[in-house]
Amino acid sequence: MPQVTLTVNGQSHTVEVEARTLLVEVLREKLRLTGTHVGCDTSQCGACVVHIGEDSVKSCTILAVQADGAEVTTIEGLAAADGALHPMQEAFREYHALQCGFCTPGMVMSAIDLVRKHPQGLSEQEIREGLEGNICRCTGYHNIVKAIAAAADVMQGRTSELARAAAE
Repeated sequence: MPQVTLTVNGQSHTVEVEARTLLVEVLREKLRLTGTHVGCDTSQCGACVVHIGEDSVKSCTILAVQADGAEVTTIEGLAAADGALHPMQEAFREYHALQCGFCTPGMVMSAIDLVRKHPQGLSEQEIREGLEGNICRCTGYHNIVKAIAAAADVMQGRTSELARAAAE
């Protein structure tokens, strides 16, 4: 069986996989990083989104052997070493942008990539369009959009409600 070496959340891992093994399976079953979810098995829901390098990728659409040598970040790798949440995670918590939580890891990972790719800022419409590859069946998206807008301000160094609340 082929061996795959990945750097996941800053740690190097070498695992044996069948050639047909998906990246999401390696993350969940071999590395026990279960924050990355499998929701639809058809690449529609976005619950499995991780970052490969700087880009968000649906980990159910890529074979583990294709990711050999890659740097992968999962939801578990976002928080700081001291436990401080990433600004996007904090915004999702602050703005109640989750309900059951199943879609949340993939939604957060997609949102970080979306903000990173739009340093000039995002309109509500751009956020909604940017999330078209992520499905949430619980929240109705309103608070998700608010959370992403607030986190974008923090991530890009602008003052926002979230930043003001954190300073108090």
